[in-house]
Amino acid sequence: MPRKLPEAIRRLYPFTGKYFSHKTGKRSLNLHYLDEGAGEGEVVLMLHGNPSWSFLYREVVASLRDDFRCIVPDHLGCGLSDQPDVPGLYDLRQHTERLVALIEHLGIKKFHLIVHDWGGAIGFGLARRMPERIGKIIVMNTAAFRSNSIPRRIAVCRWPLIGAILTRGLNGFVRAAEYMTTVNPLSERIRMAYRWPHQSWATRVSVWRFVRDIPLEKKHPSRGEIRATEEGLAQFASHPILLCWGMQDWCFHGGFLKEFQRHFPKATTLSYPDAGHWLLEDKGAVIVPRIRAFLQSDLT
Repeated sequence: MPRKLPEAIRRLYPFTGKYFSHKTGKRSLNLHYLDEGAGEGEVVLMLHGNPSWSFLYREVVASLRDDFRCIVPDHLGCGLSDQPDVPGLYDLRQHTERLVALIEHLGIKKFHLIVHDWGGAIGFGLARRMPERIGKIIVMNTAAFRSNSIPRRIAVCRWPLIGAILTRGLNGFVRAAEYMTTVNPLSERIRMAYRWPHQSWATRVSVWRFVRDIPLEKKHPSRGEIRATEEGLAQFASHPILLCWGMQDWCFHGGFLKEFQRHFPKATTLSYPDAGHWLLEDKGAVIVPRIRAFLQSDLT
């Protein structure tokens, strides 16, 4: 049964979600997604990361939906999507292939792409599979290429026993994100919204599996997927691309921005020295109008 959001969160996130049932083997998985806005407008697909959900894009959706059709899924285990405790369902390839199925289900032939955090690897993996459908691209504090740069505080969360206790038992990853992803403190209501999907050991499965799926090791199961995604970036170098970066991000730091600039030398860059990882929380009032202007521009 779909979970019901508390009224305090619903006031911040006043949208009516939909569900897509995806068959994986003998299992049907229900993915929650927003489909808001102009039915005949250009489509904008927005992809979140870990440990956020479609709530991250609430102000972007509110700004765009009069003129665009906004598709904003919750990855498996996140937000209002199903949260099965099945390890093999949470690797990078599986997340990407579920989105391919969603796009096909919705009959979307062309879409702009906005990615953040793990949404970058997933989103560019999706783009690699259907490059002819990709329009403009907006990239925010993420990665879509191999990297061995990982903060110790996240590396510890990958450890088999201690990491599980920290992320699933103590909810340490989500709790830390409430305070360490922004420069400006989040309100209690916003912190509650990010915390809400992960209230128990069972419902924190995606947080743990996302961290475990960081493909650092050469023999990591997702290493081949991220390599193929990285190798596919070149085909989008001529697309209109906007790089928005919070420079106070201690995880996806400025080095990741430079790597994207290397792959996309013609991209427009907006860097914010007073914003952190969740830059839409820190600088949404400034960034959202820039996103709208970029999408409405005549760049092709």
